[in-house]
Amino acid sequence: MAVEELKSAASPDTDEILTSCDISPGSDGDSETEEGEIVGEVDSSEGKGEAANQSHLLEHPWTFWFDNPSAKARQVAWGASMRPIYSFSTVEDFWGLYNNIHHPSKLSIGADLYCFKHNIEPKWEDPVCANGGKWTVNISRGKSDICWLYTLLAMIGEQFDHGNEICGVVVNVRARQDKVSLWTKNASNESAMVSIGKQWKELVDCNETIGFIFHDDAEKFGKSAKNRYTV
Repeated sequence: MAVEELKSAASPDTDEILTSCDISPGSDGDSETEEGEIVGEVDSSEGKGEAANQSHLLEHPWTFWFDNPSAKARQVAWGASMRPIYSFSTVEDFWGLYNNIHHPSKLSIGADLYCFKHNIEPKWEDPVCANGGKWTVNISRGKSDICWLYTLLAMIGEQFDHGNEICGVVVNVRARQDKVSLWTKNASNESAMVSIGKQWKELVDCNETIGFIFHDDAEKFGKSAKNRYTV
């Protein structure tokens, strides 16, 4: 599905879906609701009938995940505070969710927002991700919204020649700069990884050199891990 089709599908016809969602601004204490989380579920009964016949089914279902910095501080194991927000399988559901969760520029420093293919957890330990790696674009703090959106559209719209190699995308909101990373399955497949990196740079209009790090290297060497590929 072309990116243009995804954009055009964000029409007023989805307004009823948008008003059925609410956003938690985050809270102190032990509330179960976290910043960026949708409160309540989208009422799928709304807009049925004629609108249902106009749904644009995606090639794969996807899931948004969120890791709240305040929740991270209470956890011992990495990833223990990560939780799925909501899954979607149509263009209309995507826009209903995207327009009702905080974008990267509105998230607190330390937050991580993910969008991964359904049933793939955004963790190195996940069997699908275990042998993979990631391309990363560094962006000035608060300016990652466009890169995040364009990556989502290209990813769920199957714009990559090797889209079957893609697991998902994450945006890391940090004090000095944000990071957007595209996770892949088979890091050793150099031709596919380089193709994905080149296409991604073009899709998000990135003029800087970007690098690809194997998850194995990141696990072994931490921040000292070196890029295996660059484009």
